[in-house]
Amino acid sequence: MKGLSIQFVAILLLVLTSMGASKTTKKPKPQHVTCQNRGGKCFHKYVKCPDECPRTHPKDPNAKACFMDCYSPKCEAVCRRRKPNCNGNGAACYDPRFIGGDGIVFYFHGRRNEHFTLISDEDIQINARFIGLRPEGRSRDCTWIQALGLMFGHHNFTLEATKAEKWDNEVDHLKFTYDGRNLTLPQGHFSEWNSSTNNLTIERTSDRNSVTVTVPGLVELFATVVPITEKENLVHNYQIPSDDCFAHLEVQFRFIGLSPKVEGILGRTYRPEFENPAKPGVEMPVVGGEDKYWTSSLLSTDCKLCVFTPGKGLSTR
Repeated sequence: MKGLSIQFVAILLLVLTSMGASKTTKKPKPQHVTCQNRGGKCFHKYVKCPDECPRTHPKDPNAKACFMDCYSPKCEAVCRRRKPNCNGNGAACYDPRFIGGDGIVFYFHGRRNEHFTLISDEDIQINARFIGLRPEGRSRDCTWIQALGLMFGHHNFTLEATKAEKWDNEVDHLKFTYDGRNLTLPQGHFSEWNSSTNNLTIERTSDRNSVTVTVPGLVELFATVVPITEKENLVHNYQIPSDDCFAHLEVQFRFIGLSPKVEGILGRTYRPEFENPAKPGVEMPVVGGEDKYWTSSLLSTDCKLCVFTPGKGLSTR
């Protein structure tokens, strides 16, 4: 009888423990999201987040977050990571490897210490500064995107990866300016900055070195600073010097409402009639355009095919 009592108590404790565990692992209640873009069909339409990504700001920086797709015909909430997906459309990573709006992979090498236009449309322009080096015995520069310059309305914004001799994950390597003035974004996951007119939002997607930048109605970009690792240096024989780890950006863009006349290294791939010259089946399909898309600075619009018109579009607010 005493043995049965002990057994009963043990079972009861086991049941109570499992109930407590189930409570602590209970999934969070899904949030609701909406769109704030006036004039759109999804404006102020509230939609529940999917069960697989119930939160808009998950505590885990690597978890998928809930986003309202304000430009989808369905006005639906979707799950996406808050960092660049280098294998997704609109990505620019590595020794720049792009994935166009058409889903085709291509490489554009440009030249080190020069600037090139990624996107030029009537109401937005995005330039990139390339850094790099020419390894001994190579016929071209190895390059990476070190900085981005955005122009919209009468405003401009830059973000860049700061130079580092040795990579340290505990150091933030991002630098920002807005309309020519340095901008401070405190370190910490979810730290956020908004312009006074709400035409630009920057939010950290990890404690350091990763951000989301949003220009409402025009573009959302995800950016992360990374170094050239020792493994990459050995595999590709970059011959990286000991005093520079070539910190650079991995980025992914999501554009809203690009015109059929959009230009740029990446922009042209969003034109409906564009035929991508990247050869299918080639291991490293390289496309040209250095002469067409070279620009004199990070915030210049003087490339031969640039179409950006300052002051035009949604962001003149």
